[in-house]
Amino acid sequence: MTIPARSKDPLWARLLIAGGIALVLLAAGALAGKQALFSYATRSVAQEKLLGGSGKQAQQRGHVDITGAKTILLIGVDARPGQDPAEPVRADSIIMLHIPASHDSAFLVSIPRDTWVKIPPYDNGARQYEGGHDKINGAYARGGEGLTGAEQRAHAVELLALTIKSLWGIAFDGAAIVDFSGFQQVVEVLGGVDMYVDEETTSIHIGHDAKGETKVPFRQYTRADGGQGLSAVPGVTPVVYHVGLQHLEPWQALDFVRQRELLPNSDYDRQRHQQQFLKALFGKMLSRDVLSSPKQLNQVLQVAGKAMTIDSGGIDLADWAYAMRGIGGDDLITVKTNNGTFNNSPDNRQAEALDDTTLDLFDAVRTETLPAFLTAHPELIAKS
Repeated sequence: MTIPARSKDPLWARLLIAGGIALVLLAAGALAGKQALFSYATRSVAQEKLLGGSGKQAQQRGHVDITGAKTILLIGVDARPGQDPAEPVRADSIIMLHIPASHDSAFLVSIPRDTWVKIPPYDNGARQYEGGHDKINGAYARGGEGLTGAEQRAHAVELLALTIKSLWGIAFDGAAIVDFSGFQQVVEVLGGVDMYVDEETTSIHIGHDAKGETKVPFRQYTRADGGQGLSAVPGVTPVVYHVGLQHLEPWQALDFVRQRELLPNSDYDRQRHQQQFLKALFGKMLSRDVLSSPKQLNQVLQVAGKAMTIDSGGIDLADWAYAMRGIGGDDLITVKTNNGTFNNSPDNRQAEALDDTTLDLFDAVRTETLPAFLTAHPELIAKS
């Protein structure tokens, strides 16, 4: 059994950058219109200036009314345990969260992390990058190379945002980084989720032998062409997630949204499953049971907030929360890029190129006409 060559993509990065910031802001909006409650919902979130000179809006003080369409750059990262803090970290997921001027919905538009692009020259003070071609997630790594901590994050985000701006003319009103490792606790706090499994999904990570002991059901190996292959482990039966409405315990949820190797559309199927899971997770987070339980709400917001670093564009988080108060879980719309399939780049067969429709989609984000564009292209709205 073989699988197409794909680079490893951590599950929580994509999931939580799509929803991490939205969780805190939506939860704040759901609480009430009182400033004290907004502050409670956002108190554990770290705030840093990430966009530098690439953002739309100058830093400002005090409370403001948020008007017009807004676009936020969401980035997921997954530093390995024990990784040297000065070692470059690539962005594992890149998503544009676009909020139209009506502030009654939010659109999640992924930028495929393997997209082959031209990255502009950049000097972060420690390293000077001359510019060149790479996968777009490499822009994040190049920006923060040779730095650590807040400086690394700020320059990494700035070069990524400058790259997006130079390619597609999209500038951002805010940005957020989500570290997947801290966000896994949210699922534990909530005790799992209820969601619909839309296709039979076989785990390559968890199985059981004849004695019922947990074993890895597949071995991964590197093929002669450099791609990754799988071989079944004799005597181990993999866990299978069957089609239908399921309650997934925390370990099942984490395993389910990791799967891609045995799915027909690989990473794009996993992305759809992650989006479906995200909506189910939001539904539980914003349910009456959670919002009416100070203890559980406090636990959820604490673990979510600690996993995020936000550049609010100088706008108080309470004002962001108030502006987004009308957006619920069902109003979070995921949008497909490249029609949900891997589109090989003619310049690098291991990388991806954006098709013409996706380029038009990005232009609709830039021109703030995304709702009208999607009305004309309903097939781009993911079923999640």
